[in-house]
Amino acid sequence: MNLAAVYWPRITLFLRELDQWLLLSTIAIATIGLVMISSASISFAEHNLGDGFYFLKRQMLYMTLGLVVAALFLYMPSRFWYHNAVPLLVVTIILLVAVLIPGIGRRVNGAQRWIPLGPLNLQVSEVAKFMMILFMASYLERYQRELREYWKSMIRPVLLLIGVAGLLLLEPDFGSMVVVCGTVLAMLFIGGAKLWLFSGLLLAGIGGIASMALISPYRLERLVTFLDPWAHQYDSGYQLTQSLIAFGRGEWFGVGLGNSIQKLFFLPEAHTDFVFSIYAEEFGLIGVAVVLGLYSLLVSRIVHVARKAVRQEDWFAAYSCFGIAIVLAGQAFINIGVTSGLLPTKGLTLPFISYGGSSLLVCSAMVALVLRISREMDDVQAVAKQVRRDRAEL
Repeated sequence: MNLAAVYWPRITLFLRELDQWLLLSTIAIATIGLVMISSASISFAEHNLGDGFYFLKRQMLYMTLGLVVAALFLYMPSRFWYHNAVPLLVVTIILLVAVLIPGIGRRVNGAQRWIPLGPLNLQVSEVAKFMMILFMASYLERYQRELREYWKSMIRPVLLLIGVAGLLLLEPDFGSMVVVCGTVLAMLFIGGAKLWLFSGLLLAGIGGIASMALISPYRLERLVTFLDPWAHQYDSGYQLTQSLIAFGRGEWFGVGLGNSIQKLFFLPEAHTDFVFSIYAEEFGLIGVAVVLGLYSLLVSRIVHVARKAVRQEDWFAAYSCFGIAIVLAGQAFINIGVTSGLLPTKGLTLPFISYGGSSLLVCSAMVALVLRISREMDDVQAVAKQVRRDRAEL
């Protein structure tokens, strides 16, 4: 029996039933990421590892694993994650503790954020972002009425958030902590938290983040560097100034794919957090506008799916989609803001474009969950229409 002949039509039909714009925008962004990782890392990989396509090969491996993870989330009903959100978060918290234990967690450049798992170094903070979204979505579905009426219903998620944020700071992973806190607070606001209480939490969070930045010498140095990178262009401001030079060289149409100068050992490890700088240099303002348009399309389609879930009163699905939209939009905004000098330097990846297995796997899982939810909403809507037709015929 030819298995391809049997299953390929089913797979094709299944893919056609997914949100096409969401799927295509994700594929387009991931393809750009693959091309740019190859371009940005080729000289660095050739010089340091003897294989110019080392990072491209690994990213392709991560992308294959990402497809497997996406297939799992497409296969499983969204309610599965609703019922298992708490156990999954407990496992994630255990991993956040484990990564801090010497001998288990891997330390790179002063940060202990990774757990080695064969060819993949698992960055637990990336998983924590997703698990916090799933937990908050399940919590808001269960307690949204209490959340709107009683301020005490916010105590549990806020205490949990403080605990997770503390573990992220111990790694330290300040950027992920900001994203997690911002996402949870935004989900609480969308869920109907009282405005005065939400405003108090927001001000306290901003004050806490500002205090941590001011009392930590290296974070304060980053802030000062961000305000005037050219005054520190040969030390703490070196990476940002090289990034700005890349943006300036790109002009309108860029210098062409593969022709970047900044990736030739001027911009350190340009294939990771600063890969967008190389993209801007090679494709210019027009290329930047294309990527921004693709991210806008991606996030708008996720919000569209969330609104469909709201209309059908599937609150877990709706809150999950809103949380995923916030994380992807927030990380894209922060990463692009950092590389263009708009924001202080943070170690955050650009979704689907920056090199990194954990980020790619988690982003794939997020988008796959949204695609699954969209299909479920369409199925429910189709059944409802059929029921109305049957009643009309009777």
